[in-house]
Amino acid sequence: MVTLNLFSEDIAEINKFLSSFYNTEINLKNTIKWEKKYSNPIELAEMIGVYIDNFDNYFLNMWISLDKGVYIHVGEDNANDIIKYLFERFPY
Repeated sequence: MVTLNLFSEDIAEINKFLSSFYNTEINLKNTIKWEKKYSNPIELAEMIGVYIDNFDNYFLNMWISLDKGVYIHVGEDNANDIIKYLFERFPY
């Protein structure tokens, strides 16, 4: 199981991003942190891609954990490499 975390200093920013991503209204109550666990690590690739494509539109930080206790910050400089790595490490 892998984990994706979103963080923001603005309590509305995660709602805005997730509402856009899922194309439906998301109403998290006053949150600056959101976490989702994925049983299929490849599912992270879509969220990472959308995050990076809209990097300038949201004030968010994304971190992923592929191994217990190890977190990787996702940014413009490493997003493509992370997505490639996901498909290499988890080729199913």
